[in-house]
Amino acid sequence: MKLGIVGNGGIVKGALRSLQSTDIPVMELWCRNREKGEALQRDYEIPKYENDYDVFLRDDSYDTVYIGLVNSLHYSYAKKALQAGKNVIVEKPFTSTYREARDLFDTAMENHVSLFEGIMSRYADNYECIIQHLDEIGDPKIIYSNFSQYSRRYDAYLDGNVLPAFDPALSGGALYDINVYNVSLLTGIFGVPKLSYYLANRGFNGVDTSGVLIMDYGDFKAVCQGAKDSISKNGTVIQGTKGYIEVKGRPSIVDQVMLHINEDNEDRDIGTGVEEDPLRKELVRIGQAVDEKDDTLVLKWLNQSLQTMYVLENARLDAGIEFPADKE
Repeated sequence: MKLGIVGNGGIVKGALRSLQSTDIPVMELWCRNREKGEALQRDYEIPKYENDYDVFLRDDSYDTVYIGLVNSLHYSYAKKALQAGKNVIVEKPFTSTYREARDLFDTAMENHVSLFEGIMSRYADNYECIIQHLDEIGDPKIIYSNFSQYSRRYDAYLDGNVLPAFDPALSGGALYDINVYNVSLLTGIFGVPKLSYYLANRGFNGVDTSGVLIMDYGDFKAVCQGAKDSISKNGTVIQGTKGYIEVKGRPSIVDQVMLHINEDNEDRDIGTGVEEDPLRKELVRIGQAVDEKDDTLVLKWLNQSLQTMYVLENARLDAGIEFPADKE
């Protein structure tokens, strides 16, 4: 896999740092702002810089586009790259709506290219450990997943300075920005619930600054809590009739996985250890899938992204939160 990078924000800089310890080359950078783009090009010794997206996509020195733009731009930039015959990695949340996600899926299939969502937890070795030990806890009954992190942008929001993470016009909000990790983790394991609804705390511009998503799977229930306006201990617990699995820490990285069996009455570490750089792990695993043309794995991951978007959109609309993309 050879990369063309789109964007110049914090997530792009994080990806570039992580890529330095891999053998995945970055061939070109696209950024609308020439001054920022050329500075980033120099800092990370990227061979080429371009601020015309059409020209950027015509470059055949790379095969995969990494998109790290604001949420509302994911769909349009990803679609154009797919149509240009490029594989695409688009940062979470995958898109603004399920319709957009489905269209990207179809576009990737039509152009015989691969499409990925950049969401670190999915590519963690510890994620697979959860699935491998799930049967040991019996029938699932209650699941709780929390990712609450006081945003450094929240104080600015309270002062009336609305940055992208708190702007519904840019598909921002706690559900799409942070609760997405909880939802992705659970839909990846259990699929789409029979019913879901979202109880949101909303700010002055209608954005959800925090909220609780309740998912009904019939025989068991799940609660996903995400907050950008407050903080608490993060983690995930999957409770079953014979025990529980606990994922310690924020659900975005799946660090430590513990298994508790009722009759043993003790916790056992079933994970593979703490992942030092989860973003690096994500990019390496995607690179392997691209290089090995592992279409089965790519399709599995892509279907998980579709399921997550289906749940997110239904929950958001249930709470009365509208995005411009809803009207397009």
